[in-house]
Amino acid sequence: MARTPIPQPDFLPMTRAEMDRLGWDSLDILLVSGDAYVDHPSFGAPLLGRWLIRHGYRTGLIAQPRWELAAGEPGDVTAMGRPRLFAGVTAGSLDSMLAHYTAFRKKRSDDAYTPGGQAGARPNRACIVYANLVRRAFAGLPVALGGIEASLRRVSHYDFWSQSLRKSILLDAKASVVLYGMAEHSILALAEALDRLEDEGGELVHALAGIPGAAYARKAGDYPEDAPAGTVIELPSHEAILADPKLLLGATLDCERHVHQNRQTAVQRVGDRMVVLTPPGQGLDGKGLDALYALPYSKQPHPSYTQPIPAAAMIRGSLNIHRGCAGGCSFCTLALHQGRMIRSRSRSSVLAEARRLTELRGFDGSISDVGGPSANMWGGRCVGDQANCRRPSCLTPKICKHFKVDQGAFVDLLEAVADVPGVRHVRVASGWRMDLGLADEKALSRMVRDFTGGQAKVAPEHLSDRVLRLMRKPPFATFEKFLALFARESGRAGKEQYVVPYLMSAFPGCTVADMQEMAAWFAGRGWKPSQVQCFIPLPGTAAAAMYFAGTDLDGNPLHVADSDAERLRQHGVLGGEREKRLGHKPGAPVRPVGGRPTAKTGSRPYQGRSGSGGRKDPTHT
Repeated sequence: MARTPIPQPDFLPMTRAEMDRLGWDSLDILLVSGDAYVDHPSFGAPLLGRWLIRHGYRTGLIAQPRWELAAGEPGDVTAMGRPRLFAGVTAGSLDSMLAHYTAFRKKRSDDAYTPGGQAGARPNRACIVYANLVRRAFAGLPVALGGIEASLRRVSHYDFWSQSLRKSILLDAKASVVLYGMAEHSILALAEALDRLEDEGGELVHALAGIPGAAYARKAGDYPEDAPAGTVIELPSHEAILADPKLLLGATLDCERHVHQNRQTAVQRVGDRMVVLTPPGQGLDGKGLDALYALPYSKQPHPSYTQPIPAAAMIRGSLNIHRGCAGGCSFCTLALHQGRMIRSRSRSSVLAEARRLTELRGFDGSISDVGGPSANMWGGRCVGDQANCRRPSCLTPKICKHFKVDQGAFVDLLEAVADVPGVRHVRVASGWRMDLGLADEKALSRMVRDFTGGQAKVAPEHLSDRVLRLMRKPPFATFEKFLALFARESGRAGKEQYVVPYLMSAFPGCTVADMQEMAAWFAGRGWKPSQVQCFIPLPGTAAAAMYFAGTDLDGNPLHVADSDAERLRQHGVLGGEREKRLGHKPGAPVRPVGGRPTAKTGSRPYQGRSGSGGRKDPTHT
C-alpha cells in the first residue's frame, strides 16, 4: 500500500527529543546498528532509514546500544519507545567477530566505525545480542536481522571463531526473519506486509513467503504454498552436515546458485524446523539506485558525537557507483551478499553527487575514489540466460562471453567527474579487476595514466596457479601482464606510480613451499609486499566450506593449514616477523575464540574485499 512520503530530517532521530522536534509521536520502525551513526549512503542503517522515510515510514536509529544491563534496566533500545511495526537489527558494516579478532584470533585494538576508533562498542555476535535486547524490551515485536553478519549466516555455516558448525542465525537469535543481501526492496516489503496484517489480520509466516530476499522458519515439511516439495532447492540438513562436513560444499554451491539464478525457493531442515529462503529478487535497478543516492544525506556523523569516526573520514570524499561483483572469488562475501549481477548508477546521478560533494564544508577538491566492489565493472551486464547459468564466476576460468562491460565509458565518467567545477583531483582507490582491464587495454591505459593517484590496488592473491584456481582467480600471468602495461603507461605519462598487490597466505590448498615460491618471486624483484592477509574462512563462502571439509569443491582431499603454527609459518614468509612474537607454541591446534585475548597483529579485515582488492559497499540492515 502506498503511503505519503515524509519530509526527510537532517538526521534520523536517535532520541525522543529529536522525535519531538520532528513532530513524531511514535516510530513505525526502529533500526539498531553496531556502527556509530554516520549519515552517509555507505552506511547501511542510515541508508535504509532514509529509504523507509521516503516511502512514508517514520524510522529512528539506535547506534551501538549498551548490552551489559543490570536486571530490570530498560536499555538504550527503549529511548524512542516501542515501534509500531518492527525492529531491524544489524551488526553494522563488518561482521562483529571479524571486526573484533585478527586472523590469529587476537583481539583488535580499534574499530573504525566507532567514535575515537575505540574497540569494544559492539558485542561479539552482535545480531544475536541486539535481537535479545529488542525482544526483552518489546515483547512480541517482530525482529528482522540484516547486514553482512546475518546475511552470510542465513543457513548452516562454519564458524572460524568457535571452530564449529553453527545453525542459521535466524534460529540462534530467535528472530522473525533475516533479510539477506541488499535490503531496500525486502525491508519495504516487510513494512508493507506488517501494515496489512495490522489492518486486515493474518499470520506473519504467510506474509514472509512473499518477501524477496527473506529467510524465515516454518515447521519441517511445511512447504510454502507457492513452493511445494519437489520444486525447491533442498539443502542438506544441519544434522547431516554435522555428520559429514563434505555436505557443506554442496550446500554452499547451492546457495551461490540460489542467489545468482534468482528463481527458486531454498529450504534447510534444522531439527523439527525448516529455514525457508525466498529468491533474492531483482534488487534496485539503475533508476532505483539513482533515487536512493539522491536522498539528502548530510555525509556527516550525528552531531551528538564529540570524537571523530575514522570510517567517516575514509569515505567522505568517495563516490560509490555500482553494486555487485562478477568475480565470485571463493573467499569473498560480495557475490553472496550483493550478487554477481552488476547494478550501476547513471552518469547523471554520479555527476550530481560529485557536485554535492564540492558543496560540503571542508571539501578539499579531491575525490578519493570513484568505484565500487571492482571499479572497472561499472555498467557491466549479463546478456545470457542468468536464470539457468551454473557458472560460479563470470570472469574465471575465463571471462564469460555473455558478460559485457564498456570500460571506456567508465574512464569517460572519470573524466566527467574531474571536469566538475570545484574538483581538482579524481582517483580510483577501490581496486581494479586486472583480467577485465586487460581485455580493454586502451581503457586501462587511460586509467593508469590519468586516474591512478600514485597507487593502483590489485589483488593477484597468490603466485601458484593451483591455489588461484581454488580461489577462482585468474592465473598469475595476468598480474605479470598488468605490471608490464602499468609500467609502460606510467612511463609515458612521466609519473612515478606504484602497484599495491593484495596477497593471501594459508588459503586451503596452499603450503609453506607455495608461500616460499611466491616470496622468492617478489624478492627477486626487490619487492617487499605490505598487504598480506592470512586467510580467514568467512561464513557462507566456498573457501570456508573447503577449509571445514578438508577438500576442494569437487571433494578431492586438500591440504589445509588448520593449526596456528602452520598459519603463522605461512604468513611469516611474506607477512614479516611480528606474528612469530605472539607466543604460539609449535604444533598448537587452532584455538576457538574464548576469554579476552589481548595481543594484536597488523592483519586487516578483508570481508568486503572483492576479487580485485576493491572497497566494499558497507552492508544494509
